[in-house]
Amino acid sequence: MNKFLLEIYNLKKSYTHTSGFITLFNNFNLQIKEGELVALVGPSGSGKSSLLHLLALLDEPSKGKIIINKQETNNLSSEQKDLIRRDNISIIFQDNNLLTDFTAIENVMMPLIIKGEKNKIVEKKAEKILKDVKILNRSNHFPSELSGGEQQRVAIARALIAETNLILADEPTGNLDYKTSKEIFSLFLKLKKLKKTIIFATHNREIANRADYKLFISDGNIKRVNAR
Repeated sequence: MNKFLLEIYNLKKSYTHTSGFITLFNNFNLQIKEGELVALVGPSGSGKSSLLHLLALLDEPSKGKIIINKQETNNLSSEQKDLIRRDNISIIFQDNNLLTDFTAIENVMMPLIIKGEKNKIVEKKAEKILKDVKILNRSNHFPSELSGGEQQRVAIARALIAETNLILADEPTGNLDYKTSKEIFSLFLKLKKLKKTIIFATHNREIANRADYKLFISDGNIKRVNAR
């Protein structure tokens, strides 16, 4: 029986803006099981990226609880949050967030090097996953030498190599062509079979409809809807 990897209770996020007080969402409750593939959908500015940042412990909720792998994350120190991210969460940022002074393969290797794995073993793993995302031939290029789509594939490879239970992705196929988008989503489906939980924000209706279900964010509300 699948257990809940992620639990969200009474979550609220609001902030003060020049145009007034804005509430992105309020009293949001959700339990996500191991191996679930969840699409975040909604208009631009609705809060998809903000929700992912909260789940990645990169931002603080205004109210409510986020529990990851049975560990409550409220009131944790920055160091404790870093450990949870290192061991449990992989993040694919919308702007790639690659390290500019490192090559593609070095960027992909970084999560496992931080964990203390041996370089030669890590390099082999990185080569395999770069091959999976069809960019092994660019492994020794720096981010500035790669196109936007190539950078996105490197960022995806870096997230997948970490072998965490939770993958959070902000428009993971946004800069990719149709064929590559399908290939990346096929990788997500393989990870789902390995009981990895994947939550991804997308404007791609076709990909969203292949998730287990969608979370539609609009006007401060989050509603669960069937993907099909």
